[in-house]
Amino acid sequence: ASITDRTIPGPAGEIPVRIYRPSTDAGLPVTVFFHGGGWVVGDLESHDHCCRVIAAKADCVVVAIDYRLAPEAKFPAAIDDAWAATEWVATHGDELNVDTSRLAVAGDSAGGNLAAVVANISRDHEHVEIIQQALIYPVTDCRMGTESYIENGAGPFLRSADMASFIDLYIGDITSPEDPRVSPIMASPATLASCPPAVIITAGHDPLRDEGEQYGHALIANGVEASIVRYLGMFHGFFSLFPWLDDGKA
Repeated sequence: ASITDRTIPGPAGEIPVRIYRPSTDAGLPVTVFFHGGGWVVGDLESHDHCCRVIAAKADCVVVAIDYRLAPEAKFPAAIDDAWAATEWVATHGDELNVDTSRLAVAGDSAGGNLAAVVANISRDHEHVEIIQQALIYPVTDCRMGTESYIENGAGPFLRSADMASFIDLYIGDITSPEDPRVSPIMASPATLASCPPAVIITAGHDPLRDEGEQYGHALIANGVEASIVRYLGMFHGFFSLFPWLDDGKA
């Protein structure tokens, strides 16, 4: 019904956001969406088609976040923006005309990483209650030690070498890949146990396949409801290619 571009307050200045409203109904649920791109590329335009379809198919308001990118803005700039934006949405339900008791976070790839990290952060902030996280082939373990990094290291679309470059541009020597703000799979059992229910989508031919699934199993092991769905013949990025791929549509 409407798409609105605006800015909201952030820790280093205004954060551009795009708000997708599927109807004029009041009190719709709301999803905060973080785009992928290795924390280095991507913006509101790169995932515009994805956010339009999520809003329409899920009948929820989608707020897409144009967080700061590396290497100009290294870790934890993206997290700081992602959290600030989620907090803003959670506390501005009346202005947005949404039901903030039905607040979700979602993202693909590096955006899935940010969604998972934001969900973990929310446990320490009672005024931000996230009830669902949708993680699409997320980065959850920047140690790059899983079997799928070897098996699918040559791609297609995403190679192990690409991930090594993205991680270096994002964190450099600022922090360790074992930092749970970088690798949410390293979060404490108490943090994982307090996470919201998750839907985790992985692709069979993706270097990130195993870490996404391992994160889902870690959530389940700590008592969190999680659905893990692997699309066997697919590759990293297939969700964004839904106009041409049936599994992307699914």
